[in-house]
Amino acid sequence: MAYELEKQVAIASVIGAIKLCTQIQNDCLVAAIEKPDFSPVTIADLGAQAIICQAIAADFPQDTVVGEEDAKLLRQPHMSEQLEQIASYVRVHIPETSAETVLEWIDRGNGQVGGRFWTLDPIDGTKGFLRGDQYAIALALIEDGEVKLGVMGCPALPLDLNQPQGERGVLFVAVRGQGTTQIALKSGVSQPILGARTANKHNFRSTESVESRHGNLPLQRAIAQAVGMTPEPLSIDSMAKYAVVARGEAALYLRLPWAEYPDYRENIWDHAAGAIVLEEAGGRVSDMYGKPLEFAANAKMLNNRGIIASSSDIYDAVLDALQEKV
Repeated sequence: MAYELEKQVAIASVIGAIKLCTQIQNDCLVAAIEKPDFSPVTIADLGAQAIICQAIAADFPQDTVVGEEDAKLLRQPHMSEQLEQIASYVRVHIPETSAETVLEWIDRGNGQVGGRFWTLDPIDGTKGFLRGDQYAIALALIEDGEVKLGVMGCPALPLDLNQPQGERGVLFVAVRGQGTTQIALKSGVSQPILGARTANKHNFRSTESVESRHGNLPLQRAIAQAVGMTPEPLSIDSMAKYAVVARGEAALYLRLPWAEYPDYRENIWDHAAGAIVLEEAGGRVSDMYGKPLEFAANAKMLNNRGIIASSSDIYDAVLDALQEKV
């Protein structure tokens, strides 16, 4: 089947990154490092990017990776201890790892968009990861301007949100035209998901970021209410929001910009994997004006503003409600 090798490499590398992140959490070495833009990063973010970029380089050496992180911070002398920590965790998965190869692998994620490339967020929802809550490791392959493959690992997500104390840890795999599959990380049991074709009347609610600055919450909630959603929104860190809509545990995810920031644009790595997971599960994804998301023009979606991600049957009503308010 199309993209079979790419799919297997992506799955294996994301699982390797999940194991690294889980071990760092178990060892209680989760601590924020402040980047120059004041956003947090951890040794797990950087180690996960190293593992995934190394895997892509080994099997697809001509492919570039457009990732969130780089090794600039780690190259500073005062970061030598953190660099060695990362190397030691990566070495568990790739024995011949040195500090220098870690730096090289991380910087392979500084590629450019093109005819075929991967985009990677090694930990989407770093603040959720720091709290021991939801986060996602998200990898997508983009070819000829279209997302062809998405793999999204959600280590803290329950297999069923209605059973929050039940088994946790899910991998979502989507290939264009082949559907979306959910794989339980512990048991390996897989099943197709099509929960976004029609909204589930028992879970007719929206989902939104825990971080209030990530979206215009008053506008998002007004749109949800306009299409008949009365329950409180489900607050979840990371791209896991796409996954819960794909499974039918919510029907709508909006990420709408604040009017005060007209130039703000989304990063491609924050949405590419989640978008294909939802679309192949029967849902719809666009920007706030109904335009398809453009993932191949730039690392930022310069020609898009805002995100609508929903079950297919309510998409038109959401778009209409939004156009009346903006």
